[in-house]
Amino acid sequence: MKSQFDDLRLNDAHEYSADDKGGKKVVKIYKDGALIAKKITVKRSVQYFGVTGVEALLTEHNP
Repeated sequence: MKSQFDDLRLNDAHEYSADDKGGKKVVKIYKDGALIAKKITVKRSVQYFGVTGVEALLTEHNP
């Protein structure tokens, strides 16, 4: 999941935002203004979340 998440985050077609509040770090990835993935880090715990149907959303605009 880490490499897939980083691939999405580093893709120029996507935007991302990062937020750090008191030890809880949240990174959200957007495509065309829609949230497609999120990573939450608290201490040593890392959780990855993806939107249902994200594969269709990502391939929708590709030729």
